[in-house]
Amino acid sequence: MTNIEKYNDAFVEVFGVDSAVLNDSFSKDSVESWDSVHQLNIIALLEESFDVMFDPEDIMEFTSYGKGREILKKYEVEL
Repeated sequence: MTNIEKYNDAFVEVFGVDSAVLNDSFSKDSVESWDSVHQLNIIALLEESFDVMFDPEDIMEFTSYGKGREILKKYEVEL
């Protein structure tokens, strides 16, 4: 499984959406179910999938699909 597939699968699992809806506009502002619990769940799943530990600032800034890709780059995860 590629890194982008792992990344997408985390969103599919946490938010219960089809991977076809995942794009840069998939965010806290556009997804009604995106709350603090979902945000922590996506963080935990991504930390496990990519064997990283996000800084608290990155957890707070992880508010969209696109922003998550940027944050993972800081941890040398190429998607």
